[in-house]
Amino acid sequence: MELISQGQALSASPLRAEERAHLFTAPRFGALEFLAATFRTHAYAPHAHDTYAIGTIETGCEVWHARGRKLYAGAGDIVMNHPLDVHDGAPSEGGYRYRMSYPTIGLMQELAASLTGHDGIGTPFFREPVVHDPVGAALFSAAHRLLEEGADALAGEEGLVRAYAHFLGHHANLAVCSVGQETGPVAAVKALIEARHGEDLSLAELAQAARLPRHHLIRAFRRETGLTPHAWLIDIRVRRARDRLRRGETPGDVAAATGFCDQAHLTRAFKARYGVTPGVLRSAHLS
Repeated sequence: MELISQGQALSASPLRAEERAHLFTAPRFGALEFLAATFRTHAYAPHAHDTYAIGTIETGCEVWHARGRKLYAGAGDIVMNHPLDVHDGAPSEGGYRYRMSYPTIGLMQELAASLTGHDGIGTPFFREPVVHDPVGAALFSAAHRLLEEGADALAGEEGLVRAYAHFLGHHANLAVCSVGQETGPVAAVKALIEARHGEDLSLAELAQAARLPRHHLIRAFRRETGLTPHAWLIDIRVRRARDRLRRGETPGDVAAATGFCDQAHLTRAFKARYGVTPGVLRSAHLS
């Protein structure tokens, strides 16, 4: 059977007016493909990819055939097709909305090696093609949505790495090792974030500074600080924003100077940590 891209799989049958399919890529993962779709009648012909096909159903139910079985996936379920797994896909009654991704074997091997502490991992194997995992589904959906919106690239990058690692750690045949203390690498990343908090940092850059794999860095950083690298970056940005607001700078200028997407993003992050808006804090110091 000929291997096809997800775009080719979609184009084989045109969508109806009430259906939606948004295919997009994530540059930070080497143009990895993602799909956000709502199908009422659209059905895939049997096909295979040379990548994994991993995603979650958000509403409704999908029915498909893979590994010689008829399968169903509903809300909170994770769908995991291996490379070269021949599969189809169709809506059950009422249709379904889902989010899917197509990670390469190399990416999944990178994460598997980070989880196990061993290089040379073969192609990771998921025991079941569908599992009910609301925690993993929520992690994946949140990361997928961030990557689709494109407003906070580091949050999306970090979230997707965490989601894939969760799937590998819980549903693949891997012996996950614990993370030891990585005080030096974590300190190096904290210093880099402090120095460049206004920039659009990537997880890959932070991992390079730490000389650790991406997911190993997330685990070690969280063990050391209680926060992920992205959460630490947001915290630094809020603290530096507070310093500027105390000096009388306007919230809009502060948001731009400290790396926030816009003033609304600053306001949400600021209020979540201090209970008041940036404008309220600025006014208090001006008065």
